[in-house]
Amino acid sequence: MSKSWLIRFSFLALLALSAALTLPRPAATQTRAARWYKGNLHTHTLNSDGDSTPHEVASWYREHGYQFLTLSDHNYLTDVTGLNSIHAAREKFLLIPGEEVTDRYGDKHIHVNAYNLGRELQPRHGDSVAGTIQNNVDMIRQVMALPSLNHPNFHWSVSKDDLLKVSNLGLFEVYNGHPTVNNEGGGGFQSLDEMWDTLLTAGKRIHGIAVDDAHHFKKMGQEFSNPGRGWIQVRAAELSAAAIAAAIERGDFYASSGVVLNDVRTDGGEYRLDIKERPTERFTTYFIGPDGKVLARSHDLKPAYRLTGGAAYVRARVDSSFGSSAWTQPVFAR
Repeated sequence: MSKSWLIRFSFLALLALSAALTLPRPAATQTRAARWYKGNLHTHTLNSDGDSTPHEVASWYREHGYQFLTLSDHNYLTDVTGLNSIHAAREKFLLIPGEEVTDRYGDKHIHVNAYNLGRELQPRHGDSVAGTIQNNVDMIRQVMALPSLNHPNFHWSVSKDDLLKVSNLGLFEVYNGHPTVNNEGGGGFQSLDEMWDTLLTAGKRIHGIAVDDAHHFKKMGQEFSNPGRGWIQVRAAELSAAAIAAAIERGDFYASSGVVLNDVRTDGGEYRLDIKERPTERFTTYFIGPDGKVLARSHDLKPAYRLTGGAAYVRARVDSSFGSSAWTQPVFAR
């Protein structure tokens, strides 16, 4: 056997071995396909200022088609181990531990939710609104939980200028179902939708969630903070606290106050939505870019926008003729 032939044989053998090692895995060992899970990340019980027990609250959500829930009482971490033993069923319902870390700076109300939390936290005060938010965000991150700023316009407490100074936040409420949180702004204050675009335009990579902030389960009415008004649909491989938190962190979800989406995709160079049709309901979809500019609008049930890279980010909002909306997460050019 010549030396050159031996070298060539060895090279071909290595190529064959490499190909064998990189062949697709059998279907049985492939990663489980992701599916959508509906959940609420902000609600209260008798452990703070709600009117119902944790069991009653969890029962309401499970019985109304939710797959996961966070009980976010003020400066109180509810142990959900026992509740999960009662309510949890495989791929049916899960309680994710959380807490509403509740603080103040002067007359400003600073509330930061902590998701997938392992121990109760006490608020860390700061020397300004932004400093107080930052201290609490840092504390939540240090214990490997996920922070979200709640209802910025509640008592007009948190402005865009405050949030522009905060880093590593990741989430804020673009919609909160409590009747007194001023989602739409007013009197010179931005709506939460406008605030989101201000943050994104400034380069903040932040996702928007919709929540109930429910306190009242025993009396219903527009004047009460009732359940079922705001939620998120998360795309995850399984119904576990780790999988749901990871999907939320990377923005693989949409937020809603009533509009249901069958799917959201951003592949093939397009941003595509599939809106669930309901009798007599009509929709307008806005694809939104920097400074809140409407890049395109559509009345189709399957609206699409071609991603050209010309905008630093693109997100979508679907408005229903019934008065509700859905918000999808921003896609960044780089």
